[in-house]
Amino acid sequence: MTESPKNPETTRRATLAGGALAGIGISEALFTSKPAAAASATPATESDRYRRGWALLREVSGESGAAIVESLHDIAPDLGRFVVEFAYGDVLSRARLDLRERELVTIAALTAQGDTAGQVGFHIDAALNVGVRPAEIIEALIHIVPFMGFPRALNAVSVARTVFEDRGITFEPPVMDDPRDRYQRGKEKLVEIDGQHGLDVIESLNDIAPDLGRYIVEFTFGDVYHRPWLTPRRRQLVTVGALTAFGDTAPQLRVHIGAALNVGLSPAQVVETLIQVVPYAGFPRVLNAVKVARTVFEERKK
Repeated sequence: MTESPKNPETTRRATLAGGALAGIGISEALFTSKPAAAASATPATESDRYRRGWALLREVSGESGAAIVESLHDIAPDLGRFVVEFAYGDVLSRARLDLRERELVTIAALTAQGDTAGQVGFHIDAALNVGVRPAEIIEALIHIVPFMGFPRALNAVSVARTVFEDRGITFEPPVMDDPRDRYQRGKEKLVEIDGQHGLDVIESLNDIAPDLGRYIVEFTFGDVYHRPWLTPRRRQLVTVGALTAFGDTAPQLRVHIGAALNVGLSPAQVVETLIQVVPYAGFPRVLNAVKVARTVFEERKK
């Protein structure tokens, strides 16, 4: 008897879900669910939150999300219910940010924390499902470098490569070609995003670390922010999500929440970005970020 060939899509989903399960300490051996069996993870009495969350989970992740919830049924069924009800039914279903923006914020928050490869892969796949372009995903990971460093970004790009290969995605990666002076174009972008306050921060370094200030202008703004393949709005969503999840970044959050307002995000959308981080980085870091946001909003009213 010959073995039937495996469905590539089924294999890809299993790989993604298996990675996500490993990231939460669940053995891949538990990953035995089938689409028809996934409903058994549903509580006997469904709440509106559960139904709403389950529909969203299936929309953004297909069978792999359902399989993760099902895999928890024999060891932590309430944890699976919390994922559905809270992360998806409560948070992901909220208005003011669309699903593409929410997935970019989530990828940024997970990448910023490091050691989250399974979840990063799961959410890169979800981002593709809801319409985020591969080039935008890579651009979001490049954008994280000035804030979280190269190692975390490189690890996440490696995960993205695997997801793209599993899905059969190929694309021509963009390469920046701008012959202008890096410092000059960085200074222009810094003023555009952060206003005069950004220049004040750079100038405050002149008496102790002038080269550090120059690197911020040339690399962060001249090289990274200047790239056109992610909109200013989405860059700030990624920045705020990453800084919030990383923690202990109040001064930087203050600058970049202000920058988010400068590029057109409303205070409500900034707060929505912070709420989106809760399921992935926890309440304490988000509460700290909300405190910073409150200060920025109050200063803008003066």
